[in-house]
Amino acid sequence: MATKLQRRTASLRKLQLLQTLNKPKSVKRSCSIINILLHFYKLKVKLEEIQREYQNLLKNIRIPKEVKVEKISGEQFVVRVACNKGGDKLVSILEVFDELGLNVVQARVSCRHFFSMEAIIGVGQDQKTSDMKDITDAVLKAIDEKQSGEQEMLVT
Repeated sequence: MATKLQRRTASLRKLQLLQTLNKPKSVKRSCSIINILLHFYKLKVKLEEIQREYQNLLKNIRIPKEVKVEKISGEQFVVRVACNKGGDKLVSILEVFDELGLNVVQARVSCRHFFSMEAIIGVGQDQKTSDMKDITDAVLKAIDEKQSGEQEMLVT
């Protein structure tokens, strides 16, 4: 008997709490529940609208192409790349490293909102030391080729 009373008072407290959120005009329990459900539905619709707007904003973000190369030791460089996502940019950049005779020691890549990569690269044993400017130019060219190829596909 005591547990029924405790459950009933707990549910009444919860209902009163929900009624204070909704500020009902009616005292009836059924009307209050309907109003509360309607309030939750309106909140859900508003949240979905905000999520759609957020997704549209993310689609329209344009990140300027940026490639930075820093020398960290005798034969090792840190390469940082940031640009719009899409296409096979990672593959193109890795192909450029291979063509230049550079080995990727460690890399971190993200493609959540835009493409970003930070890689530590080393000069291969049979290669002469590469210039930072050469690496920068080659990576920028690889990114440009991928972006122009994507735009041509969109146009046709």
